[in-house]
Amino acid sequence: MNPILLEIGPVKIFTYGLLVATGFFAAILLASKQGEKEGINPQVIMDLCFYILLSSIFGARILYVIVEYDYFVNNPLDILKVWKGGLVFYGGLVVAVFVAMRIAKVKRLPIWKTADVLAPSIAIGQAIGRWGCLFAGCCYGGQTELPWGITFSDPRSLAPLNISLHPTQIYLSLNAIFIFLTLIWLRKRKIFDGQIFCMYGILYSIGRFLIEYFRNDDRGYVLEGILSTSQFIGIFALFISIYIFFRLKKINRLEKAEV
Repeated sequence: MNPILLEIGPVKIFTYGLLVATGFFAAILLASKQGEKEGINPQVIMDLCFYILLSSIFGARILYVIVEYDYFVNNPLDILKVWKGGLVFYGGLVVAVFVAMRIAKVKRLPIWKTADVLAPSIAIGQAIGRWGCLFAGCCYGGQTELPWGITFSDPRSLAPLNISLHPTQIYLSLNAIFIFLTLIWLRKRKIFDGQIFCMYGILYSIGRFLIEYFRNDDRGYVLEGILSTSQFIGIFALFISIYIFFRLKKINRLEKAEV
């Protein structure tokens, strides 16, 4: 895998940054088109996505820096080198959700309908962006003898070299594609606003929790060797998603009963 896609003199185009940017672009395009179908101004959706982009990168980087504190305390300038890899999705998700809800409230957007518009876009953005992780060598898996194991040989890669590893980046991408297709299928069958977003939270939390067991990169642990930071956050995300799902379902049922 090639961490650097193109290098001309001092100018370097990092594969990770390009693919993450491509994922964001695809997500914004999909969200704006769906927003228009839902009666939400696509320009407003694009503006919202811009703020989500900035806040998600900030949140994802901050959590990564916290997890890798020992490295960054000695290399503080590397905190800014986002294009080389080093984003923790849950950090970005938490900050982006908070920012998106605040902006939606200010702009008087229907919060849960807007969340449903954005959820499939998040999934497809992840599916593309995880290939950036693969090329950079971050988020790598543990050693494996399975035939689909991947061996990294580029010395600039973040993964251990010349060892067959679980392609956890691909596992994460396939998980995101599965979630995306499920949410698209659910879109025409949803009963209440917020249902698609909650299903995203439920499916992602479960998939990410399981895939974490195949990873072997230094990503921080709450319980050393048993429960990673992402798994710990994922447990809360799962239960919060389930709670909101049934809460919104109950509210929808009561509103229909009143009618």
